[in-house]
Amino acid sequence: AEWAVNKPEQQVEWSRANVPGSCVVKIGSRDQRILATKGDDVRIDWGYLYLSVPEPFARCVVAADKVARGSFARGEPSPSEDDRDMPRPANDRWPVLSARFDLGKVTAQAVARHLTVAYDDLYSVEYFQQKLRAWWRRDPSMTAESMLAMAEKDYASLRARCDTFDRELSEAARRSGGDMYQRLCALAYRQAVAAHKLVAGPDGQPLFFSKENFSNGSIGTVDVTYPSAPLFLRYNPVLVKGMLEPIFYFSESGKWKKPFAAHDVGTYPLANGQTYPEDMPVEECGNMLILTAAIAQAEGNADYAKRHWESLTTWAGYLKREGFDPANQLCTDDFAGHLAHNANLSIKAIVGLGCYGRLAHSQGQLQVADEYLKLARSLAGKWMEAARDGDHTSLTFDRKGTWSQKYNLVWDHLLKLDLFPRELARQEIAYYLTKQNPFGLPLDSRKTYTKSDWIVWTATMAESPADFQALLAPVYRFANEGPSRIPLSDWHETTNGKSVGFRARSVVGGYFMKLLADRWADDSRAAGN
Repeated sequence: AEWAVNKPEQQVEWSRANVPGSCVVKIGSRDQRILATKGDDVRIDWGYLYLSVPEPFARCVVAADKVARGSFARGEPSPSEDDRDMPRPANDRWPVLSARFDLGKVTAQAVARHLTVAYDDLYSVEYFQQKLRAWWRRDPSMTAESMLAMAEKDYASLRARCDTFDRELSEAARRSGGDMYQRLCALAYRQAVAAHKLVAGPDGQPLFFSKENFSNGSIGTVDVTYPSAPLFLRYNPVLVKGMLEPIFYFSESGKWKKPFAAHDVGTYPLANGQTYPEDMPVEECGNMLILTAAIAQAEGNADYAKRHWESLTTWAGYLKREGFDPANQLCTDDFAGHLAHNANLSIKAIVGLGCYGRLAHSQGQLQVADEYLKLARSLAGKWMEAARDGDHTSLTFDRKGTWSQKYNLVWDHLLKLDLFPRELARQEIAYYLTKQNPFGLPLDSRKTYTKSDWIVWTATMAESPADFQALLAPVYRFANEGPSRIPLSDWHETTNGKSVGFRARSVVGGYFMKLLADRWADDSRAAGN
C-alpha cells in the first residue's frame, strides 16, 4: 500500500478489478488528491496500484503483510482482508497485493509464470494549468482494466521483442565500446527511460517530461535533456522532440518573455512555468540549438527546426551577442557554482551557432547559413587563442594553469561541423589521461569529483580505442565497485568512488554517446559522405 501514498499514515482503499482471464487487485489512497503535490522527495498519492495474474494458475488477494507471508509459508491460502476494515492507514497492518502461483508438477522441464504490476495515475502532469493523461491513456475510452487485458494478450510477443532488443543493444554496445561499455549501457538504459513521464499533449503530441530526481524535482529541465539525449537520439528521436516541445511552447506562447531559453517548465509534476530561481542563458540556448540540429541529423530533415524557427533565431541571436565569452553565470554543472569566461560553455555557444547555420542551410536560407557558419568558425579560431594553456586548454579564458573536460566539443565531431581543428581533441585527450584518478577523470581542476555522463562524452572524442577504454575503465569501476549502494549516481568522487549527489537520474542516457556517434558514422559511410 505504501506504493500508492506519500506518507505511510495516509488512508488507503482496495478492491478487485474485472479483467477477463486474470485475477486483479488494486489499491490506492482514499483521498485521491490528483496532482496536488510537487517536488523531489515526494511519492505519488493518487491513482491506483494494480497486481494482475493470469488464471487459472494463480490466485490474488489483498491481505495484511504478515498474514499473506505467514499463510504462504504454512502452505495455506491467504485470506482476503475484510472490506469493512478499510479505509485504514497504509502502515496499519501494511496491506499488500499478494499473488500465489500454482507451478504444477515441476520436472526437468522449466515451468514459467508471470505477473503484471501496473500503476494508473489517472492524470500524470499539469501542463500550463491543463491536466494531461499518460500516453497510454490518450484514447478517452482506455482504462486500466483494458490496458491490463491488452498487456496479458501481448505478453509473449512483447517478451520476444524485449529479448531481441536486449540482444541487439548489447551486441551493438559491445562492438562500439567493448564489454565494460556494454555493461554500463545495460545498467543505464532503464534508469534513463524511467526518469521520464510520457504524456499526450493538448494536441495529441507526445510530451516526454524528465524529472530531476534527487536534486530539486524540476520538470522538463533543458540541461537534463541535453545529457540524456544520446540514448533517445539513437533509438527514438520522437522522444527528444517530446522533451524540447514544452520549452518551445513556453517561449512561443508568450508565457516566457526573455530572449534566451528557459531552464525548466516547473516542479514535477506541475509544468506551469520555470521554478528554478536562476537562469542559465548561454547553457540553455546552446542546448536547444544543438539538440534541434541533432534531431535533424537523426531524422534526415530539418522539418522540426522549421516549426520553431522564430525561437531558434532568437536564441541564436542571443548567443551571437553573449555566447563567446560568457558572463558570470551557471552552466549545467551548476553544483560547481558560477563561473565567468567559461571555456567549455563558450564551445557550446560556438557549436550552437554552427548548428543554427547548418539548420538554415537545410531550409535554403543560404545567406543566413553563410553568416552564422562563418561566425562560428571565426569564434572557434578566437577560442583556440583565448583558451590555449600550453599542452591543454584552460577552464576559463582568464585563469591559466587550470583545465576542464571540454565535453561539449563532441557535437562538433558528431554533426561534422568541423569548426575546431581535430588536433584540439587529440591534445585534450592526451592531457586528460594524465589527470585520471582511480574512479574517473575529474570534471575540472577545481575539485576531484566528476560527472560520469560527461566522461563518456569526452571519451567518445578519443580516436584510439585504447584511449576510449582508458577513460571508460574508471567509470566502470565506479559503477561496479563504488561503495554507495544506491541507484546509479552520475555525480561521484573520483578518489574513492562515493556518490556526491544525484541518483536515479535520466542523464545517464549520456552513456549512449559512443553508440550514437558510431551509428551516425556508419550512416554517413553508407551514404557515401
